[in-house]
Amino acid sequence: MFRATLKSLLARKVRLILSGLAVVLGVMFVSGAFVLTDTLGRSFDAIFADAYEGVDVNVAARPKIDVGETEGMPVVPEPVPAAVLEKIRAVPGVAEATGLVAVDGARLIGANGKVVASFGPPQLGENWTGESELVQLREGRAPQADDEIVVNRALATAGKVKVGDRVGVLTLQPKQEFTIVGVFGYSGGRDSIGGANEIMFTTPVAQRLMLGTPGTFSNISVTAAGGVSDAALRDSVAAAVGADFEVRTGTQLSEEAAAGMKEALSFFNRILLGFAAVALLVGTFLILNTFSIIVAQRTRELALMRAVGASRRQVIGSVVLEAVAVGLVASVLGLGAGIGIGALLAYLFSTFAGGLTLAGIGVPLSAVVGAFAVGLVITVVAALLPALRASRIPPIAAMQDVATPDRPLTRVTVAGAVVTAVGGALLALGLTGNAGGNTLATILGGVLFAFIGVALLTPLISRPVVGLLGAVFAWSVPGKLGRLNSGRNPRRTAITAAALMVGIALVTGVTVILDSAKSSIGGLAQDNLKAELVIAGAQSGPRPPSFDPAVLEKAAAIPGVRLVDGEYGDLAMVGGQRTWVAASSDIAALRQIFGAEPTAGDIDRLAPDEMLVSSDTATARGLSVGSKVPVQTSRGEARTYTVTGIYAASQLTNPVVLPAEAARGFTIPQPIQGFIQLAPGTRVADVQPRIEALLADSPEVSVADREAFIEQQTGQLDGLLTMIQILLALAIVIAVLGIVNTLALSVLERTRELGLLRAIGLRRAQTMRMITVEAVVISVFGALLGVVVGAGLGAAVVEALRDEGITDLVLPWTQMGIFLGLAAIVGVVAAALPAVRAARINVLGAIAHD
Repeated sequence: MFRATLKSLLARKVRLILSGLAVVLGVMFVSGAFVLTDTLGRSFDAIFADAYEGVDVNVAARPKIDVGETEGMPVVPEPVPAAVLEKIRAVPGVAEATGLVAVDGARLIGANGKVVASFGPPQLGENWTGESELVQLREGRAPQADDEIVVNRALATAGKVKVGDRVGVLTLQPKQEFTIVGVFGYSGGRDSIGGANEIMFTTPVAQRLMLGTPGTFSNISVTAAGGVSDAALRDSVAAAVGADFEVRTGTQLSEEAAAGMKEALSFFNRILLGFAAVALLVGTFLILNTFSIIVAQRTRELALMRAVGASRRQVIGSVVLEAVAVGLVASVLGLGAGIGIGALLAYLFSTFAGGLTLAGIGVPLSAVVGAFAVGLVITVVAALLPALRASRIPPIAAMQDVATPDRPLTRVTVAGAVVTAVGGALLALGLTGNAGGNTLATILGGVLFAFIGVALLTPLISRPVVGLLGAVFAWSVPGKLGRLNSGRNPRRTAITAAALMVGIALVTGVTVILDSAKSSIGGLAQDNLKAELVIAGAQSGPRPPSFDPAVLEKAAAIPGVRLVDGEYGDLAMVGGQRTWVAASSDIAALRQIFGAEPTAGDIDRLAPDEMLVSSDTATARGLSVGSKVPVQTSRGEARTYTVTGIYAASQLTNPVVLPAEAARGFTIPQPIQGFIQLAPGTRVADVQPRIEALLADSPEVSVADREAFIEQQTGQLDGLLTMIQILLALAIVIAVLGIVNTLALSVLERTRELGLLRAIGLRRAQTMRMITVEAVVISVFGALLGVVVGAGLGAAVVEALRDEGITDLVLPWTQMGIFLGLAAIVGVVAAALPAVRAARINVLGAIAHD
């Protein structure tokens, strides 16, 4: 039986290779994700080990607010007083203690007049403490005067600046001019560590610009005396400085920094694995269809095996063994491809991140185990149903010229209805927030069950829908034959179409959600934002762009300007909860520009110790006019504010508004957005150039009219949609392979039929058109299913998000039409090889084919 299975496998290697390709692509995604995260993880391990190589012990004040890696703002270090440095120097076992300033947020204006951007790595402003084994001057000298700086080689290259250039630098304060007097690098010929852009000032200037407090440091680096261990020194220093400071060894700092980065990478890894799961789901349909067709074609062969003594278990084992062989080969190939894809993505990541030095490409055990586990499990599970069907073939079938008859669709229809209902119930639980702490898992489970349920229901509608779609081609004999062929086996057509449905449905659903979000945001802004001009910039890192607050006063003095409001923003602890808060330069202007309406109290003015809250925040936290609320900002001291007004909640307004004085304690004590309302009759074109001139020293931002600003804000969703479409394209490619495989197997199955058609006058070109019509009808049927299911899922999500501000349901009719048109093209492409093969069939040989 084993030898017979091997011979059968070798005889059908081409069709099994096509099935295996689906598994290869899915496994590639899985193993590639693990290779990528392993490579980047080890790279960051090396980077942070280098960064803290000369640090035995580090002392830093506890931050007032802990900010996570993905919360959108840089961590603000609490300044360490110089007195602490002297106290540490007096601790026994300390050989040397150095006060350092190293804070994210120093942006160099390059030779082109634009800020040198960083897409991830920090932009550090530091104090120059001299050369060391790690830091080495490559050109020039150290900074000595207050207007002198040195920059690392990576930043000098990116900004196209050199020693002697006069450049602008943005920090906690507006643009200031400095002369570059030196360029430094790192041991080993490195231009940076981890792609960071670094600007080093004299110590007093770094303290003033990066910490805002003279005579303080962001941290203190301590070197142990001979014979003193790092751990012992850490404990001695910790006892000396007290509980207000965090004291760690260099090894601890390196491990904690790497762990934080790996946590961010794990999120990216989960995204890639999610798309891999989609590809594997589509591949499952393809493998199921392939083995079902093969079993149908081998009916007489399997019956003969049963007749000569093969048991049902042996027949099942034969089919499963074929699946195992396909799965093993696909896993090996997918693992190899995944290693290549992981290496490529790591290289692209390092390039995008500003020259990150990569560790060697490795293959973690998780990639190998994941590749073989996924490849084998998916293939074997997909082949089980056809294997069971094969075992039920009676020996008497060997004596008959049989074709596998259509079975009643009652069972599969009932099963489909039940599974679809389960999927709908899970989606309802997840989208309405009634899934406890498992909202995401519940929604994903609901989507999975919905797809499977629709796939099971598809045979019921495939024949009438396919017949209707095929009517377009029924004007010719090949068209009529193609139409009939595509509907002759509802199950086969349904499974093939369902594979394409999954990819199209996900793309359609995501498009519906994002287009609805864009429309809702745009409509809300058009209705509520009563400012003709907006000052803002595109955020490319953890720090939002900001501008000189003096621009607001100068803008207000321009003829034709009626109201000006500058908005500051930050994360703060409000009543013990981390909350995004805003501060306004002019509360009265803010109310008029955003059309805020009071629900209680006065929202037209704020004293330095007063605050406003939105109605939903007040309800959620039990606040009312007169409530006392403690607030801790990133840089300021804790302060208690009194609620003096509550305004109607809006998606355009922040939950908490503080007076302008509070912005001094924000992470970024400069406005991040400005809103300008013009007097009636004033043209935007007359005022906008004058505002642009005021922003000459704030190159991170620009001024745009309201429509352009809204388009800029919603345009970020277009980039997200494009990324998702690219990743989901893999699932669609697998579905195309499924159509190719189904047609190829169908041509083999109908060899005699095709020979007879050719014998009675069907020409080669007509044969090819017949196969092409069949492919196009199946492809369009799958795309139509995907468009309908995707639009339904997207509409359900939009309805569930209505309370979150997504109030408009937008169906992308143009894109859905494009999907259907592309499906027809896909059908033509998929039919090419099977159609050519069908046209080349030897007529006499085909008629004699058994």
